[in-house]
Amino acid sequence: MTQTSSRTAEKITPEIVAEHGLNEEEYQRILNALDREPNITELGIFSVMWSEHCSYKSSRLHLKKLPTTGPQVICGPGENAGVIDIGDGQAAIFKMESHNHPSYIEPYQGAATGVGGILRDVFTMGARPVANMNALRFGRPEHPKMKHLVKGVVAGIGGYGNCVGVPTVGGETNFHEAYDGNIIVNAMTVGVADADKIFYSAASGVGNPIVYVGSKTGRDGIHGATMASAEFDDDSDEKRPTVQVGDPFTEKLLIEACLELMASDAIVAIQDMGAAGLTSSSVEMATNGEVGIILDMDKVPCREEGMTAYEMMLSESQERMLMVLKPGREEMAEAIFRKWELDFAVIGEVTDTRRMILTHKGETVCDIPLGPLADDAPLYDRPHLSQEEYKAHVNIAPLGEIPESTDIGADLLKMMASPALASRRWIWEQYDSQVGADTCQRSGGDAAVVRVHGTNKALAITTDCTPRYCKADPVEGGKQAIAEAYRNLTAVGAKPLATTDCMNFGNPEKPHIMAQFVGCIEGMAEACEALDMPIVSGNVSLYNETTGADGVSHAILPTPAIGAVGLIDDLDKMMTIGFKNEGDTILLVGAEMIREDDGQGHLAQSLWQREIHGSELGAPPPVDLDVERQNGTFVHDAINTGLVNAAHDISDGGLIVALTEMALAGKIGADWALADNSSYAADAFGEDQGRYLVTTKDPESVFELAKSKNITVSMVGTVGGDSISCQLQGADQVVDVALSDLREASDSFFRDWMQD
Repeated sequence: MTQTSSRTAEKITPEIVAEHGLNEEEYQRILNALDREPNITELGIFSVMWSEHCSYKSSRLHLKKLPTTGPQVICGPGENAGVIDIGDGQAAIFKMESHNHPSYIEPYQGAATGVGGILRDVFTMGARPVANMNALRFGRPEHPKMKHLVKGVVAGIGGYGNCVGVPTVGGETNFHEAYDGNIIVNAMTVGVADADKIFYSAASGVGNPIVYVGSKTGRDGIHGATMASAEFDDDSDEKRPTVQVGDPFTEKLLIEACLELMASDAIVAIQDMGAAGLTSSSVEMATNGEVGIILDMDKVPCREEGMTAYEMMLSESQERMLMVLKPGREEMAEAIFRKWELDFAVIGEVTDTRRMILTHKGETVCDIPLGPLADDAPLYDRPHLSQEEYKAHVNIAPLGEIPESTDIGADLLKMMASPALASRRWIWEQYDSQVGADTCQRSGGDAAVVRVHGTNKALAITTDCTPRYCKADPVEGGKQAIAEAYRNLTAVGAKPLATTDCMNFGNPEKPHIMAQFVGCIEGMAEACEALDMPIVSGNVSLYNETTGADGVSHAILPTPAIGAVGLIDDLDKMMTIGFKNEGDTILLVGAEMIREDDGQGHLAQSLWQREIHGSELGAPPPVDLDVERQNGTFVHDAINTGLVNAAHDISDGGLIVALTEMALAGKIGADWALADNSSYAADAFGEDQGRYLVTTKDPESVFELAKSKNITVSMVGTVGGDSISCQLQGADQVVDVALSDLREASDSFFRDWMQD
């Protein structure tokens, strides 16, 4: 008979069950699993393990559709992070995680602890973190709360990453009113390890000691996983206590202590205490190892008095790890952690019971079979609309007739000054991108590039997604997110290897939201397969919705953020976007413009349409994955054979924006031509996929290579001057916009917005 204290004997009422985010059916499953009523500690453990954040109960059925294997994959989804082979006996370990809800409630600590959590996921597996990235999405700049949120999130990312000594080398930041009530903060970390020294989480060895290391446990973050698995209401202040508090200096000590211990043979298994803290780490270790676990809660280091087992198990205090050690290694391990001024405590041992047993003050306060907590957690096949039904539901109007641009130069200036395209310098200058001295490219190019220390090879890293495409057509949007990541890696000279995802969506209990998720997964899976970029890790963040004062629930745009990693074998062949030399020829790699009879061409869902005409109409540009691969392979070959000296993929804003970005990066202008055509705006601002701009001193050799590979390449113009100039053939317009004016436009948004 399980002994109980007065607290654990508290009567479990339907109200208490609902407060823990469990429905009646789920509570009945708990009763069936235990063959009795749970006490409050057991209920709390079930609630966090069965939360959407931990169990993926609405998503894991569909996540199985993603390709996760390949010759480059050492470890796919299921561990703390994904692991890929980068040659020479080395591995890259990486993952992306969300910290959306906490960052909206408390932007500095929400973002900071998001960085801390993803760092732990990576060094838990034996890697030294070498780079941080992020993918951020905010609401309208004019929203009364948005400046505070942007400042807090950026400061939190910079504050944690800078102090812990891992460079923040890039990412993306975008704005849209759909994120007014739910901002998106996705953090990504990449690390490097020896391929034969990867550490995993499966506990083993009956009687082996279970060790707690790092910071003490407090009451911060309790119910964080549950909070992250529910919609917001209009007032989030009451949820502030669920946001964790981070300490990057302690994290730095923890990284060094863990890596030092990992150099020995002491560790059997190791797990980060992330969402759901001590609960998820212990359950996952025992479940993965098919063993049981017993913990003495009296031995858990606590920084607050009178903490109950419930509070200790559900706390999400930061900078903590759980390990299983080989017997007899405790003293040696403790000496390492004490040297680094960190807590160390043996709090339990591995058993053969396949149960989680907790004792506190001489009583058994929890006795749960592990199966129902993890492998047998609820799994839902949520109803979802077909893609045809979904498109009818969102009812996005066809593009129809959009007025031709009366002044392409003025349109370009307005777009470069918009929140969508303006320079992010204000953001990335707050990040230390150079610590470690291996950063070769940081924010501002197509992908960040970080040298593999002590070698002449490098990892290229990017984060990508176009949510407006995903809303209009989830399948094409999912394809495009992978394809753009592929192009960004290719454009710096890297061979794309693998991806991680962060699936940010609204309430999955709504069939149209679930249709977005299912459609994006379908598109992503197709693109990953075609481009040989398997998903090796990831995260799902659902219920990104807020019920406003009007009583209406507002969801974010479907945002399947993609983090991707590629390998540059020889850093001497790394490519950048900036123009290099006066007189270089500018070439367009990719197909001719789309001219669809129904008017839904490449200007549909384009930034030009949104920023100049204030509309978001039509279907997104289609993604031809065969063309993506062929063009990408060609660009990679042209870079590696030294034929081109600058490269940039064409995405948001179309060709003229890509041209402008290359000119601003290189501080040299360009002269280009638009042929007599049906739509100058379409040629300038169209967002057709699979295209790149490259520059070369030897266009004839590039054309010969293109012809041998059956690739479409056309001449665009010439590098030179101090403006973006263009003669529109057959029209009176002459585009001639000074680079100084374009730079001022690009710099103005953040500079002016953040003045006060």
